[in-house]
Amino acid sequence: MITDPRMLALAEVLTGFSTRLRKGERVLIDAFDVPDAMVIALIRAARRRGALPFALVHHARVVRELMRGAVAAQYAPHTAVELARMKRMQAYIALRGSANIFETSDVPSTSVKLVSRLMKPVQDRRVNQTKWVVLRWPTSAMAQQAGLSTEAFEDFYFRVCTLDYRRMVPGMKALSDLMRRTDRVHIKGPGTDLRFSIQGIGAEECGGTKNIPDGEVFSCPVKESVEGVIQYNAPTVYLGTSFDNIRLVFKRGRIIEAAGNNPKRLNQILDSDPGARYVGEFALGFNPHILQPMRDILFDEKIAGSFHFTPGQAYAECGNGNKSQVHWDLVCIQRPEYGGGEIWFDGRLIRRDGLFVPKALQKLNPDYLLGKR
Repeated sequence: MITDPRMLALAEVLTGFSTRLRKGERVLIDAFDVPDAMVIALIRAARRRGALPFALVHHARVVRELMRGAVAAQYAPHTAVELARMKRMQAYIALRGSANIFETSDVPSTSVKLVSRLMKPVQDRRVNQTKWVVLRWPTSAMAQQAGLSTEAFEDFYFRVCTLDYRRMVPGMKALSDLMRRTDRVHIKGPGTDLRFSIQGIGAEECGGTKNIPDGEVFSCPVKESVEGVIQYNAPTVYLGTSFDNIRLVFKRGRIIEAAGNNPKRLNQILDSDPGARYVGEFALGFNPHILQPMRDILFDEKIAGSFHFTPGQAYAECGNGNKSQVHWDLVCIQRPEYGGGEIWFDGRLIRRDGLFVPKALQKLNPDYLLGKR
């Protein structure tokens, strides 16, 4: 029996607003270290909509052990099986919990690259051919990352994930329309002076139909247009390694210098393939409940008053054609307590110190999204 009403509410959001499941559609529920009760809640919610649920249950320590000795003879047939499964699905819901975010930190980088490369067709199929939504699951480890008690973090998590995302719709539309008309972007802030073009790229609204939590509009730089320097101020974890104070220098779109607390590992990742040193996404985040980084990108990239500038793979929609096995959402927060900053589109001030300035975009500021005005 499912006794936590918050699980039921979240299952309704994921099968309803997020994936819009319809009668007869097949949905894959992909659960990583998630309570059985939540998986059951999703199965039942999918059935109530007439959909056909399928479920996979994973455990991080088992996945780690498989990856540590990964060889092509093992993962090539695994990819074939997973790709065949994904081709039969119309929708995909992934919940990813973890008792230890560094569980894969001792997996050799060669193994990580091999698995990422071989599994990429499955990811591409899921991203481009299904209705999908991905979210983390609240754990004690996440509570520690956020600096909160387990109970307080769970309350925060369900408050964020069941936000009324419909309030984002008008502001997101205004921002995406503006981005589609924009050529030159200029971002200024402490340690940051970055210029690039998004002309002809387009923009995509993300308000609860791809990721939960959500709250961003993304575009992508014209591949070779990026010039200048960016200093990120949100810590991050990528491929099981922690990074802080990453600083990137660009010339003709390519990262020519990369520094931070772990420059060797940072540059190893950026040397994974030629596309890893080019940018595949530029996005503005505005979820009003998410204010501090917690080294969890599905939360951190939505931080109110932030933007992320992503080395690696570009999305099929609103992309510049860049290809890479890397897609690393690195975040910079521009609210005053993080040093402030400005974003300009074609010489017009769009956001200052984390707050949108044009009237139509003010519906993406916290006061509106939280129903305070």
